[in-house]
Amino acid sequence: MSAVDFLAKEKVWFDKPRYDEAERRFYEHMNGSPQPTKDAGANTILQDIARARENIQKSLAGLKTTLCNRGSAQPPISQHSQLSTGSSISSSSADHGELVSRIKSLELENQSLHKVVENLRAALSKLECRVAVLEKSPAAVSPASAPPVPYTNGTAVQQKTSTPAKEEEEEEDDDDIDLFGSDEDEEADKLKEQRLKEYAEKKAKKPAIIAKSSILLDVKPWDDETDMAKLEECVRSVQADGLLWGTSKLVPVGYGIKKLQIACVVEDDKVGTDMLEEEITKFEDYVQSVDVAAFNKI
Repeated sequence: MSAVDFLAKEKVWFDKPRYDEAERRFYEHMNGSPQPTKDAGANTILQDIARARENIQKSLAGLKTTLCNRGSAQPPISQHSQLSTGSSISSSSADHGELVSRIKSLELENQSLHKVVENLRAALSKLECRVAVLEKSPAAVSPASAPPVPYTNGTAVQQKTSTPAKEEEEEEDDDDIDLFGSDEDEEADKLKEQRLKEYAEKKAKKPAIIAKSSILLDVKPWDDETDMAKLEECVRSVQADGLLWGTSKLVPVGYGIKKLQIACVVEDDKVGTDMLEEEITKFEDYVQSVDVAAFNKI
């Protein structure tokens, strides 16, 4: 028996998806809660499959009828049946071609994915090689001639690298040391004294630091009718070696009376506050008293 005869006699339920769809709609109508429709793409695929099955069923039915007609020697099949059979076969061949094209596209995608995976593997292998080279490079750069350092109780022990010649020189230096003193000590003492004298001479030649002070004086007049300009002129007329007058201003005291506040810089060894008070109070017509408002060392 050939494959065509076997398929013609085989009973296959090709309309099962249609019956399942009808049953689902019936139950949805009975329950009154229709479920959401499936995706449009899935529906189109299901429709294509159902159409292909129908075409296959039709083609098998046509083959079965032809075989039966040949076996029973009945008159030939009508032209209409032949046209329907040819159309079903052509539609099934079209569906088959579409499936073949989809399978080819999937194979192409699979091949491209294989290429991508191979490229990733090659890149990964290159990276592994580079990492291995980088891990080996510090070991190659580190000096190989350095001797190992011994450790005792977790601490490194310094090794003696002195040569026998150096040890002999050190022994000779120890022998040259005179523990009881010699003429070299006297020479060292003389050199030390000479250097101390030179240092003292240099220190004496340096100019001495002059101690200076900044003084702020309050000069009070007799009354509000005193000429303050004349009073300031009298104060500034006091001159001495190491005295330098500075700025001045009038500060109100009360009842229209103002006092003269004047600053000066003096050398401590040459000018004192007592001398300034004595010299300023000599101007009895203008000056009542003199007070030191501030005294600062410079």
